Amino acid sequence: MPSQNACHSKNSICCLASFCVIVLTVFPIGSAAEPNVLLILADDLAWSDLGCYGHPWHHTPYIDQLAREGVRLTQGYASAPICSASRASLLTGKSPARLHFEFVTKDRPGKQNLDVQTSLDAPEYTMDLDLGHRTLAEELVERGYVAAMTGKWHVNSHYEHYLGWSPTHGPQQQGFQFTFESFGSHPYGWGSKSPPALTQPNIFPQDDMIDWACDFVEQKRSQPFFLFVSLYHVHTPVKTECQWLTEQYELKIPIASPKRDNRVRYAACVQQMDHYVGELLKAVDEAGLADNTLVVFTSDNGGHPEYAANAPWRGNKWNLYEGGIRVPWILRQPGRLPSGMASSQVMLGYDLLPTVLEAIGGTASNQEIDGTSIWQFLQPESSLLSRDVYWHFPYYHPETGFGMALQEIGLNDFQVSRTRPCTAMRSADLKLHYFYEDNRLELYDLSQDPSEAHNLSSEKPEVADRMRRQMFDYLTTVNARLPQRHISE
Repeated sequence: MPSQNACHSKNSICCLASFCVIVLTVFPIGSAAEPNVLLILADDLAWSDLGCYGHPWHHTPYIDQLAREGVRLTQGYASAPICSASRASLLTGKSPARLHFEFVTKDRPGKQNLDVQTSLDAPEYTMDLDLGHRTLAEELVERGYVAAMTGKWHVNSHYEHYLGWSPTHGPQQQGFQFTFESFGSHPYGWGSKSPPALTQPNIFPQDDMIDWACDFVEQKRSQPFFLFVSLYHVHTPVKTECQWLTEQYELKIPIASPKRDNRVRYAACVQQMDHYVGELLKAVDEAGLADNTLVVFTSDNGGHPEYAANAPWRGNKWNLYEGGIRVPWILRQPGRLPSGMASSQVMLGYDLLPTVLEAIGGTASNQEIDGTSIWQFLQPESSLLSRDVYWHFPYYHPETGFGMALQEIGLNDFQVSRTRPCTAMRSADLKLHYFYEDNRLELYDLSQDPSEAHNLSSEKPEVADRMRRQMFDYLTTVNARLPQRHISE
């Protein structure tokens, strides 16, 4: 197993994963013991991809058990519908709009150049998470924690290869003292030749990321730890060595299912990811840390439209309909959080930092953040925190093939659609979308219309206009970057 002191970089790559689990140790007030924190983030895992969220054939026993032992949020969200922006927000407690980090990183600076003419110019790409923004790791290290990270980073420009960690803006520059850069068992690390197929049931590929993380958990140390495991699964390419598993899903998934071949492979990858989560939780148990560890599980954004069924939510990764931003959130802390509870508390990625800090008895340092702790609202008898929340995506997507993508964003259409610059706001059960190209408003009541099918903006123009004005007040407050009209040459 790799040493916890090594920072590996050449043969493997890390990026902050789309799917996230956080394990955090929390103790009663007055206890001498200090909590540990384990964060696991999944990549591109949809809200409905897990058995505990109702998926009809995905087998996710370890994450489902985590939900039975903790609190499962039914109205949890990512801060953005895309990887880098979501991860930067998760780490800092700040919204992508405030961070000026609303898209994905690139290998070089520049602006979007689509294959069709558009009426707006998106902001320039953000290449790195500015070191002036304090991360959860830095907050915890300041409180005496040891911070470690492995997996997908993706908040710096690609260094030397796709998703490569930067020597100036990588995890070690953002508070993580022990790091291991690897693709693990994800196909990103396969190279030009696929590994041999695994045909024996219940045998999964060894994953050096997971091995390293488990080894880190098992080390005896006097300080509490924060361990961030950022998975690459279930991001494309959707492939697995587990032939036995794909054969099982070939028999399980209905013949008439759209994109059936994709979904067979995707289901196998989801179960493989669940296996690795189980390995991490087993390491925590065997180290005797389960009773003093808080586990939080989430994803960086909604599912990929060509693989995941995001229903009942409209949309998918890359857009601000519910399918692009609603994600799993599961928190477990024996003795501090109830077990088997489903909560309708709204939580966004940027709420993680203040929630973790309150759980360990602290508060954020003197910095401006957008997140709010929901820790006290996770008890059976507690009321729910009510506040307005915002998402800002001033870009187009896809950058390649925009002209060929579906013009309208639908419900389980299993195709990539055109995403246009947009800001969204949720106030109680009302959700407003503002589209910058034509100033169009879409207003939905999520309590009656979770699939965002019936636009109420013409029926409730006063409500839509009030929310629009409030939305732009927020954008002004955080100094958000807006798309701009083309300047005639």
